[in-house]
This record gives sequence, structure tokens and C-alpha cells, in this order.
Amino acid sequence: MRILVSGATGIVGRFVVEHLLAQGHEVLAGVRAATHTLPFSRPVETTLLSLDPDATLPDFDGCDALVHAAFQHLPGRYRGGEGNDPDGFRRANLHGSVRLFEAAKHAGVRRCIFLSSRAVYGRQPDGILLTEDMTPAPESLYGIVKWEAEQALRALSGEDFVTASLRATGVYGLLSDLPHKWETLARDYLSGRPVEDRVGTEVHGDDLAAAILLLLTTDATLVSGRAFNASDLLMSHHDVLSELQQATACVHPLPKPLDKSLFHPMDTSRLRSLGWHPGGTERFRADIAALSEHLTDNR
Repeated sequence: MRILVSGATGIVGRFVVEHLLAQGHEVLAGVRAATHTLPFSRPVETTLLSLDPDATLPDFDGCDALVHAAFQHLPGRYRGGEGNDPDGFRRANLHGSVRLFEAAKHAGVRRCIFLSSRAVYGRQPDGILLTEDMTPAPESLYGIVKWEAEQALRALSGEDFVTASLRATGVYGLLSDLPHKWETLARDYLSGRPVEDRVGTEVHGDDLAAAILLLLTTDATLVSGRAFNASDLLMSHHDVLSELQQATACVHPLPKPLDKSLFHPMDTSRLRSLGWHPGGTERFRADIAALSEHLTDNR
């Protein structure tokens, strides 16, 4: 399969590209600017892709599918990623995305997977399980834009254009040349600086990429026009640092753990019913071991 991946050099995009390549697929990487250096393990064809609604559209020639992982935001921020330009944020991430969906359908692309977010659910009662059957109630502009893009994509679904939205949670995992999600946290802890606990749902980037490939290849009747939660672990900074403490024999005290029962796990039975099996605690522990080694090598 030949697959155009927008946002290919971003964190999620890199996991997706590497996973697709490892599974024998051909990748066309959508990038913002031409560059001679790409962060992939093997050569990849590129095409210029911008979310500016006035920009030239990418060439979908020969592509069977589109994975839309591009998102325009302030560095390191998704919620609040609009900064002082909410209109520009919406114009790029909603109108630019819908324009890309429409162009893909017009070009004869057969499948489109949109990287959405758990932010579409907004605030919910403490401890409630987030399911895809709930009515989204986003409160941040980030969540609103993701939800409106989901609806626009679903409206384009048809027999010749199979679509799905993947509501992803926080993404972790070590990538070369990029700081790990918990690297600053880990360095603060190992240096003896005070850290506070924080709870969230997490999924490894490669497991998220596997979910995307599953939605690209599963029977269309089980996928098209649907949303799927993608999450693996309800995780806290206390959990991360506890594992790091064991890997490094650090003697600094751990932060006081928060009550996880107040937070919102995500129901992933819909995605698991298609055959998705994320790495769970075993993968998390392996990743923290790799992070520990990375920190040791870069002292």
C-alpha cells in the first residue's frame, strides 16, 4: 500500500512512518519544507504539505491512503496551542484539514485516517470511563477543532472513501534526536529537584501506529465513519519515576501519588475488537529502561 502521511516528521508521524515501513508499505512523507535530512531509518519520498488553506495541495498520485497526523500549534502545546491566534489555529487545523480530506477523496484515495484526540470529550464527571458512544463536549479550542474535523471527515465517508478517526491519548516513546516525553521530569527527579505527581492516559507511539495500520487494512464495514479510542495505560508521574528509580537506584523520594480513581480511563474495546493489542506495562517498563540508558549516555 502507498500511504501519504501528513506531519510525517512530528512525533506521532515518525512512529507511523517507521511502523508502516517496517510492515512493508510505501510511504510518501508530507513535510512542511524541503530538506535533505529526514529522521527516518531509510530513504522516504516526500511531498510538500501545508495546512494553510491557500497552499498548494500535495500530489496524491498513486496513493491508496492518507494518514492525517499534521497539526499546527505552538511548540509543545496542543491544548492552548493557538496562543494569541485562535483564528489562524482554526483556519489551519480545521479548514486546512477538511480541504486535505476533500482533495484526497477527489484524487481517488481509498482510505483516510484522522489523528483526533481524547480532548473531544472535554470535562466529564470524576472517574467516568470515556467511550466512543458518548456525545463529545470539547471545551478547549484544540478539542473543538478536532471534533469538528472528525464530523467533516465522517460526512465524506462512502463506499469509495473509507474514513476513521483515532482519538489518541498522550503518546510516549523514545525517538532518536528528540527529547523523550518524560525526559525533563526524569532529569529533575534524578537531580533532586522537587516534582509533583500528574495522572494521564498514555499509549506508546508504536502501538498508536499499529492502530492506524489496523484501521487502514481492516474490513471497511467495521471501520468507515467511526471513531476509535486509542489508549493503553492510566499512568502517573509517580509511576514513571518509580520505574526510573528502580532502573537507576536513585535515592531521591518519589512525589506523593494522586488518587487515580478521579481520572478518566478510555474504553478501547472497540479498537481491541479489531485485533489491537498494545504493549501495556511490559512496553512501558522497557521504554523507561531505554530512557534511563539514554540519560546515562547523555550526561
